[in-house]
Amino acid sequence: AGRQITLFLEDTASDPKIAVGNVRKLIQERKVDVVLGGITSAMRQAIKDPIVNRGRTLYIYPQLYEGQECTKNLFCTGPTPAQQCDELIPYIIKKLGKKRFAMPSANYVWPQLLNKYARKVIESNGGEVVFEEYYPLDQPEYSATIGKIKDGKVDVVFNTVIPPGLQPFVKQLYESGFQKNGGVLSCVYYDENLLNYHPAQEMEGLYSCLDYFQSIDDPFSKQLQVDYMKKFPDTKYLFTAGSAATGMYRGVKFYEAAVKATGGKLDRDSVSAAMDKAKIEQGPGGGAEMVPGKMHCKMNMYVAQCKVDAGKTRYDVISTAKMVDPKEC
Repeated sequence: AGRQITLFLEDTASDPKIAVGNVRKLIQERKVDVVLGGITSAMRQAIKDPIVNRGRTLYIYPQLYEGQECTKNLFCTGPTPAQQCDELIPYIIKKLGKKRFAMPSANYVWPQLLNKYARKVIESNGGEVVFEEYYPLDQPEYSATIGKIKDGKVDVVFNTVIPPGLQPFVKQLYESGFQKNGGVLSCVYYDENLLNYHPAQEMEGLYSCLDYFQSIDDPFSKQLQVDYMKKFPDTKYLFTAGSAATGMYRGVKFYEAAVKATGGKLDRDSVSAAMDKAKIEQGPGGGAEMVPGKMHCKMNMYVAQCKVDAGKTRYDVISTAKMVDPKEC
């Protein structure tokens, strides 16, 4: 009935130059039908042309990102700024009554474009951005920023600082008493694995918005966790939304649905046309469907808050939105 799938794994070493070599090998020597992967936008930008244009191959990018990627034959299966901000920010302003936002950020493309979208959502919901600042990725010291948060009477920190600068920022924010005094820390890329990078008390109360959390009450998602732990019993890394695990799952399943719809044809144009209309019934966090002509997909989104029990962190889902539009392209 079907055919065997052959999987080729390449380690990009997080280096775009190495990745371009990986991609050429996959397409020219291995003759792959589809490439899935890349985490950072810099990586996607480096490999998309060798895959899609010169390589005439289908590319699926699985990571949550800043949006605005509308290249033909490049399908994005992770959450966009609209899918995250349209759920999280109104919740913080309307339900929690917190309106004065600070945007401390790592200095690269994802925070810059995410913040641009987030600012619109904050302002259209009656909130205000007190300041938006960008730091080197490895900045170790944030006393000036913490001072601005205090002086500006900020009640929400919308964080896009990333590791390695993140640990000192979160520690210094916590030590300043921000959360104790009623401040809200939010971060749209923080999953269960990342909570473990910090002492539990620094994460307590954190709000996040992702396409999947482990506490979602969905039998299929629960079974995925069980299967994952069976396969990797000794891992310290949980199956979570971060680092594209959910988008990767979705991408593979969309591709499967597309190939079935073509009756087994594997040429790029046939699969791409079918992929444009693909739907999946189940996945981590629920089903998903491509938005025709838009290269992105609708998916369920969840707002969750970090709770601490006996020194262990977890997320409790507090709000669910079904089949949220990516609002891209």
